[in-house]
Amino acid sequence: MAPKTSSATLRLKQDYIRLKNDPVPYVIAEPNPSNILEWYYVVSGPDDSPYAGGYYLGRLVFPRDFPFKPPSIYMITPNGRFKTNTRLCLSISDYHPDTWNPAWSVSTILTGLLSFMLENSPTMGSIEMTDYERRQLAAQSLESNVRDENFCELFPELTMTIQNEIEKRNLARANEEQSPIMDSSQPENNIFHSVVYNSVVVVGFALFIYLVRYVLYNMNIE
Repeated sequence: MAPKTSSATLRLKQDYIRLKNDPVPYVIAEPNPSNILEWYYVVSGPDDSPYAGGYYLGRLVFPRDFPFKPPSIYMITPNGRFKTNTRLCLSISDYHPDTWNPAWSVSTILTGLLSFMLENSPTMGSIEMTDYERRQLAAQSLESNVRDENFCELFPELTMTIQNEIEKRNLARANEEQSPIMDSSQPENNIFHSVVYNSVVVVGFALFIYLVRYVLYNMNIE
């Protein structure tokens, strides 16, 4: 006799189909192929935020009696808003089972998470950083994610996109480093050209004086 499928498994499968048909802006998510109670998500930093250009991996751990109890929420990629690998205290997480609504889906959780990330209100698991520091972490998040096995396995298309972006950045950085070398050699070329020009002028002037003297000398002889 086949084992009975739990209500949590059935509900999460339904939520996954809904999420694919109606994606959450700036957030994608995939369940662990070997454990549907564990999901990984990636937040793409909105353009009008200090997280722009960044990709932030996180994890959802659902209880066996989901949707009657909320999941644990973790952020894995350093981001400047939440501590990494720490249970986050949000109204949609297991820190607040009293505010949880069983009608909420995975899409609701991801939407709420993004909303909390873009706020600055303190909570358990949040940290304070300047926008400049968060932009620095956004730039560093690309390399951080492509080193993560779960990220690369569950989000292969995004991994390729990030790897291409890293290559572009490295190429641009190499060109910037080469430019000062090119510029530093320019003054030497200018000095060389100046010396050659002055030498030509002096030689030309000397020839002119010689010719004048030669003409005058011949005129005196005649």
